[in-house]
Amino acid sequence: MTHYPLSFGAELVEKGVRFRFWAPDAADVSVVIDGDPPQAMQAEGGGWFSLVTDKARPGSRYRYRIGDALYPDPTSRSQPEAALGPSGVIDPGAYRWEDAGWRGIPWEKAVIYELHPGAFSESGDFAGIAERLDYLASLGITLIEIMPVAETPGRWNWGYDGVLPFAPARRYGGPDQLKRLVDACHRHGIGVILDVVYNHFGPEGNFLHAYASAFFNEARKTPWGAAINFDGAEGRAVRDFFIENALYWLKEFHLDGLRLDAVHAIEDRSAVPILVELGQRVREAFPDRPIHLTLENDKNEPSLLGYGKGGPGLYDAQWNDDFHHALHVLLTGAKGGYYEDYSDDPVGWLGRVLAEGFAYQGESSGHRGGQPRGGKSASLPPTAFINFLQNHDQVGNHAYGWRLPKFATPEALRAGAALLLLTPGLPLLFMGEEWASDAPFPFFCDFEGELADAVRNGRLEEFGSFPEFRDPEARAAIPDPLAEATFLSAKLDWAAAKKPGHREMLALYRELIALRQRHIAPLLAHAKGPDGRFVKLGKTALEVRWRLSGRELRLVANLGPEPVPVRMEPSGQVIFQSHPAVDPLPPWFVGVDLAGAR
Repeated sequence: MTHYPLSFGAELVEKGVRFRFWAPDAADVSVVIDGDPPQAMQAEGGGWFSLVTDKARPGSRYRYRIGDALYPDPTSRSQPEAALGPSGVIDPGAYRWEDAGWRGIPWEKAVIYELHPGAFSESGDFAGIAERLDYLASLGITLIEIMPVAETPGRWNWGYDGVLPFAPARRYGGPDQLKRLVDACHRHGIGVILDVVYNHFGPEGNFLHAYASAFFNEARKTPWGAAINFDGAEGRAVRDFFIENALYWLKEFHLDGLRLDAVHAIEDRSAVPILVELGQRVREAFPDRPIHLTLENDKNEPSLLGYGKGGPGLYDAQWNDDFHHALHVLLTGAKGGYYEDYSDDPVGWLGRVLAEGFAYQGESSGHRGGQPRGGKSASLPPTAFINFLQNHDQVGNHAYGWRLPKFATPEALRAGAALLLLTPGLPLLFMGEEWASDAPFPFFCDFEGELADAVRNGRLEEFGSFPEFRDPEARAAIPDPLAEATFLSAKLDWAAAKKPGHREMLALYRELIALRQRHIAPLLAHAKGPDGRFVKLGKTALEVRWRLSGRELRLVANLGPEPVPVRMEPSGQVIFQSHPAVDPLPPWFVGVDLAGAR
């Protein structure tokens, strides 16, 4: 039984239900419960309104009324009729947890598996994920990372258009089904990280502008509209909204961590920025079990990272786009878009990533108009970086949602997998990657009317500037993000994992993950810095050495289609070698060995 008491919304109390609502633009607010006549809420000051009533109970449905308009609770725990319907009162402590013995996953043992709850399983819900936990455990996954589940309008959505961030989406099973999934994960020895969005709300179903305009700063613009107002005169209520959201997910749902989406889009000039305050509050709240806070941050800010492993920040790690981009250029030959920043010397950039964490550590980025990017990262522990070959963004950013197997040969894919799983940075897999799934993962959503047309046309305009899509026929082939067929195309074909080519890749991933946990994860438990160094062995080849816990881990790789005239002599215990012949280095060769006392 776990209940996190929120300072707003619907909370069960001795005399019924307490409703509390922040509406600083409203003169009067009432609550409408189960269609009964409105009950006036008392003004507390500071834009707050509250009411304690015995007319509500678990199962009651309610809305807030301002003038003639009715609104769902922005802090609703449950939306029994989806995002645009009434909110539901629930008893959050009624669920009987069975994970009392769960102690969490040590961060150095993280092998993360990102999935979309609607596309991962046949049923497209939390229960469908639970049915595949035996498979994930046998693969060696220690943490699943679920794309956002906050309630959004429509039948399908990537999740980043959430408008009610406290309400697990009804389409996936709602709050109790999410708790059952977390319980089941813990029984299988798997932790759960949830992707959360604290930089914007979706374009439909967010009514905060109507009664709490101070929630936003119209003078600051983001790709999604006005910025969230974390540092304005009324920013305290805004900050509490998101800090309590983080604590709510972690406490009430027993989650093992959060991944904060696109924090580079958060502008906050407070003396204590929201990211720092949120991190402090979470760390204070969980002294007894590991909680993993991770970021997506295009700014590459080392000061936020390395919690618990000797780093300066409150966050464990961030998604490392630099790893992906440099390696992608080598595996595929891509040069356009953000890959231009790595195409001049991809093996050099990759070597710096592997040895020091970030590629860009203050250098100017041509893709960003010459602006400097990043900070010095060599002193951070290797566990401060989450590396990946694929994720929802890197697949979905392609016009057709094509995965890496569309651009790279099987030999290149195998080399990329070995590099990902047998180097010190923490690995993240995108669902189906382990069997080289070639099913697309295009962008999809389900809006109506003018908004649907705007999303559809915006997607076409986004790719219209690319040379390959200047032809009208090529643009016409871009999947319609609003179509049901687009969503259905993203669902995993589990039968494919057993087919020739795919089953061999799956076997390789199982082998590599087992090798990682046996040989590399133990070296990371007390590693305070990667102490890495690299040398280029050719245009596509490199050697990297790391000093970790008194031992030396060495990688030699040729990430190109031609042999490189270099001989690899093992310097210690051979952990993995992709080819038996190593003089010269064969195409797509990866070798890893470990020297030093045990």
